[in-house]
Amino acid sequence: MKEHYKRILHDSDARVRRSMEIQISEKDSDWYGGFVRPGTGCPSPKYAIYRVTTMIACLLNEESRYYQDPAVYESVLKGLRYITASQRQDGFFDLGTLNFCSAPDTAFCIKRMLPVYEYLLSRREKDGEVTDLGLLREQFGRIIQKGADAILTGGFHTPNHRWAITAALLSCGRLFDRPAYREFAERFLAEGVDNTPDGEYAERSAGNYNRVNNDAMITIAQETGDSKYYDYAAKNLYMMLSYMEPDGTIFTNNSTRQDYGKKVFPKNYYMEYLFMGWKFKNPDFLKAANSIMETVERNQLSSSDCLIQLMNQPELIQLEFEESGMPASYQRYFADSHIVRGRNQAYSWTILGNSSHFLYFRHGEVTMSVKLAVPFFENRYFVPTELKKTEDGYELTQTMAGWYYLPFGEYRGTSDWWEMDNAHTREKIYGPNLRLKAAIRETEDGLRVTLETEGVDRVPLTLEFAFGVPVRIENPYMAADGAEGKNILLKEGFFQASADQKAIRVGPAFAAHSIVPESEDVTKVFRVLCTDFSNCSHEILISAVPG
Repeated sequence: MKEHYKRILHDSDARVRRSMEIQISEKDSDWYGGFVRPGTGCPSPKYAIYRVTTMIACLLNEESRYYQDPAVYESVLKGLRYITASQRQDGFFDLGTLNFCSAPDTAFCIKRMLPVYEYLLSRREKDGEVTDLGLLREQFGRIIQKGADAILTGGFHTPNHRWAITAALLSCGRLFDRPAYREFAERFLAEGVDNTPDGEYAERSAGNYNRVNNDAMITIAQETGDSKYYDYAAKNLYMMLSYMEPDGTIFTNNSTRQDYGKKVFPKNYYMEYLFMGWKFKNPDFLKAANSIMETVERNQLSSSDCLIQLMNQPELIQLEFEESGMPASYQRYFADSHIVRGRNQAYSWTILGNSSHFLYFRHGEVTMSVKLAVPFFENRYFVPTELKKTEDGYELTQTMAGWYYLPFGEYRGTSDWWEMDNAHTREKIYGPNLRLKAAIRETEDGLRVTLETEGVDRVPLTLEFAFGVPVRIENPYMAADGAEGKNILLKEGFFQASADQKAIRVGPAFAAHSIVPESEDVTKVFRVLCTDFSNCSHEILISAVPG
């Protein structure tokens, strides 16, 4: 992919230029040699490691404008001085102001350094070069090994941390001939990998941690020689093909991590699709790699910071593959992940089990989530506990159970309510129940949603269509009651939400009351609401309106 390589090299040079501008050059500063990350006001060792490794890649790349640049080399040495000073005596790195003496963050730091270290080990000295490769090897080796020693004494927080630690230690075990590193890594591998038959990892983080896990799985496969770890990455990469939205971003609304609901482009999946496509001669993955770079170009993004990986694998630079594209029409049911992803060219839709946002529909920039507010005992929203495939679509169901406490009938040693063990020892009487069902079927231009309630009557229901970007709402029957601030209550008819020459049409609307629940999602700009009481049945059509 020579053209991709040229773009990545160009963007790497731009990163070097920016790094030189934000490096702290005051020698009396405690942070001398560090880099001030925009928006934070202070440096961090991890950020410095990313800046320095990119600078070294350009410094040693003959096609870079910074090849053997004395100023860049001096900046690298200053950066390494800061990184060395930031590493604690026991070898740990901190994550800014959050995690201290952190084994996972140390693993992320040294994993970023390892490809540069391997390149330094393989590269020969050349006459007239300003860089001292021996010095760089020595400093990198010392920092990495000190960090690996620290990891052996540490723990972790989240599922993906295990695989970052494992991958880093396996590579270090090979490079430094330390069996203890591999033995510690094998303790994590003994747990088994949290990868479902659908290819999903525990954190369901399509915008970030899926690709972090994939990268770790690829490294683990390379270091152990066990191809099953490639299989984990491949399954997730196949799954991710159906998480790509028509505008080139990733669906993130089922994530359990900080990428939830964020607009994320898949640029950092580029190397995974390229490598796995090359290694396994997989045209779908190679098409995806080409498509990702087209998205980078189209949206004027900075490409993935992966120059050193390409320098370590020049065969990927020479690889040429013409076809490009992501799947544009599909319907995939991931039973283990409780999610259905559908796309029909210009629009996409998502059904989610175990989520109050049980449905998403997207057309262009217009992204609409659908929720049903149900104030029934401790419940506030319809959160489907079951998602199943039917003959002509999908069905989401939940049974809400009411309950009341019963008297103890005797003195239990205290009259203080808060000292009583109510939750565990006080009996309850259960009922009444409310059963809710949403049947969703695909139509020619969108979806047909049928809502039904059964059981207790007179429960106020509010169907919410929420939007995360400003949209123009058109409907001739907007009600005044309850339409305050960001809420629009509709009595009847269809409404159309449009932005950027794309639109979604929804209806028919209904309004039996004006009870407007507070929004639990502050990321939504405003909501269109329809209301009724149980028991009721409504059929809603959602369609993409051509731009």
